[in-house]
Amino acid sequence: MEVKADIVLVGSGIMSATLGTLLKQLQPNISIEIFEKLDAASTESSDAWNNAGTGHSAFCELNYTPQDSKGNVNISKAIQIAEQFEVSRQFWSFLVKEDLIKTPEKFIKTVPHLSFVWGKNNVSFLKKRYKLMTECSLFKEMKFSVDHKELKEWMPLVMEGRNEDEQVAGTFMKRGTDVNFGNLTRQMFRYLQNQENINMYFQHEVSKLKKNKDNEWVVKVKDLNTGKTRKIITKFIFIGAGGGSLPLLEKSQIFEGKGFGGFPVSGQWLRCTNEEIINKHHAKVYGKAAIGAPPMSVPHLDTRVISGKQELLFGPYAGFTTKFLKKGSYFDLLKSIKTSNLWPMLYAGAHNIPLTKYLIEQVMQSHEERVEALKEYFPNAKAEDWVLEHAGKRVQIIKKDENGKGVLQFGTEIVSSADCSIAALLGASPGASTAVSVMIELLERCFCKQMSSEEWQSKIKQMIPSYGEQLNENESLFEQVKTHAAKILQLEE
Repeated sequence: MEVKADIVLVGSGIMSATLGTLLKQLQPNISIEIFEKLDAASTESSDAWNNAGTGHSAFCELNYTPQDSKGNVNISKAIQIAEQFEVSRQFWSFLVKEDLIKTPEKFIKTVPHLSFVWGKNNVSFLKKRYKLMTECSLFKEMKFSVDHKELKEWMPLVMEGRNEDEQVAGTFMKRGTDVNFGNLTRQMFRYLQNQENINMYFQHEVSKLKKNKDNEWVVKVKDLNTGKTRKIITKFIFIGAGGGSLPLLEKSQIFEGKGFGGFPVSGQWLRCTNEEIINKHHAKVYGKAAIGAPPMSVPHLDTRVISGKQELLFGPYAGFTTKFLKKGSYFDLLKSIKTSNLWPMLYAGAHNIPLTKYLIEQVMQSHEERVEALKEYFPNAKAEDWVLEHAGKRVQIIKKDENGKGVLQFGTEIVSSADCSIAALLGASPGASTAVSVMIELLERCFCKQMSSEEWQSKIKQMIPSYGEQLNENESLFEQVKTHAAKILQLEE
């Protein structure tokens, strides 16, 4: 069986859902085939239990504002991420306003974002960060305090049982959010499935990718239920399969994908089971990561709203794994090693032994040891009130540097072919929160001719009014789009 389609999307996470929705809005007659290996959409990294759910806006994430050896704090990445999240909010509010997705209250809630530190040096760092950030339009509402009484009002669990003489500090942003990316993703796919010329298949695995004589992609797909295979002929493929993206990129054999490797990291949460404690905390409180820890393991005491129920999580505790997906194989890492990436992966591995040691130590922790880490953020925590939950897998990027050596890289990266006929998203955090900006970058790269057209430009500006503008440099526009999105998405400002 052979089918023709304009676009093939591989994977049913937030990235594929966002790209598919953008393309259908920009070109209503487009045909899209979507393939997912599992039996439902958004069950890996985009699922609510598999990620932090933080609307990553850089309000509280201290790893986005690094401090150098001279004590200087750099907030440029925080500004970039905050602007990207505002782009996401604009797009989501457009979808709600146009009735393409129905229930914003099921995927986004107002939950204040706080940073919390202790010790003289960390307090000094947080104060510097606060002063720099409140000079920017994006963060001017931020509050700072070293007063125990005020901090207790912001985060009672964190301050209860704490020594009054301890040097602590916190920042507070009321308009932070908790996002259920799983629900959002599924709502977008429901919209897509109801559109003409769009087909979505579950339990279908892409087994082969190759170019034909007409320079089109032939995608071989296997139905895991029946064992039957089909071929799809397409001019563009997007691989948005999370940890499964690297193996598929390797199957494409494009030159631009050679040399990439993956370093998988697992995650775990402590989930509170005591309703009285859960109801006392209504915030996302982020601290500083341990030395040598990957960005995804920045500790936070987190209010979540999942399936309409308030939850309280602490973590994540990172760990070493050889799986690329939660429902993947322990052979994923081994199978991803090719002659083109063997040296970069060996070099990166040899130069990241402390990280590997840290991850293994995290896996080996007892419940009591995990609770001791929790007590730094919740001094009165009791072990019997918390249970361990497994989060999603993240595959960090290993790539060649200019000398051909392997470098472990945190963050996300779009890898595309020279002819822009295929693109894959590799990496992790901040990921889902910046999905709209990342997919617009992909459109600008791989659909540059269409994106420069008057028709597409007009539609993009309709969906994202700030498109092409720097919000931090245009306060009136920022206030306008921020207020409009908050009203549509039913958020507190």
